[in-house]
Amino acid sequence: MRTPGMLIFGMVLSPCGWILDLTSTVAPNWRENRNLPSESQDLVLQQGIWDICKTFDSSRNIECNQPDVPYFNNQVIPVAQGLMVASLLVTLLGLAIATPGVRCWRDRPNYTIAGLGGLLIFLSGVMTIIPVAWYTHILKNITSLTATGDDIRVGYCIVLGYIGGIMQVLAGLAMVIVMCSCCGGKNRGEKSSDPPEKFTHTKYPMARRIEVPSISRSKSSASSVPYSKDSFDDDFPRAKTPGNRSTSTSYGGRPYDADL
Repeated sequence: MRTPGMLIFGMVLSPCGWILDLTSTVAPNWRENRNLPSESQDLVLQQGIWDICKTFDSSRNIECNQPDVPYFNNQVIPVAQGLMVASLLVTLLGLAIATPGVRCWRDRPNYTIAGLGGLLIFLSGVMTIIPVAWYTHILKNITSLTATGDDIRVGYCIVLGYIGGIMQVLAGLAMVIVMCSCCGGKNRGEKSSDPPEKFTHTKYPMARRIEVPSISRSKSSASSVPYSKDSFDDDFPRAKTPGNRSTSTSYGGRPYDADL
């Protein structure tokens, strides 16, 4: 019996979302600050939930570990740190539970275990979307010591966080739907892999042979026919076979031409 496509969809999509969430968690680019006063025009201040870095558009130099106590004291920062780390751990736990349930090496998936793993993956996606959406909502209201400019933009970590969280929500939801639809033996989209039934020749009962007793009739001298073979000889005499004609004539005269 093949694995349902929804389970395969969930098992492929959830690791992809986990990688995007990991990048969003560790990368220091949740928002960008440009055009800072008394700073270079190409300076870009990148702020994440763990670190703050300075970069320049004209070079590849990056200066991280920038001190900014007011920024990290914002309520959204510790909440985002906790939820993003918890989301990564819950995703790994969900994959560890769902893998033996999906089974690529058994005849039938364990829908209960696979659905439980999918539920954890769904919750991990929700835990990713909550801090990302909250940070985006108050993007320009987050206080900071170094970011005093008006040009505040969304960083790529926000985009990756949204995409990764949505992928995990869809993956977990697909696995939960398969569990609900397949409970009670209703396996949608699956074909049974039972071996085909072998053709057995049905032996029909042979017809019973009935022996009919043979009746031997004795030859009787009496006959129902009112005549016999001898009576035909008497009443209807057979024609006798004519003998050979003699070519000799009884007279010794000279034969005529018509006799030749």
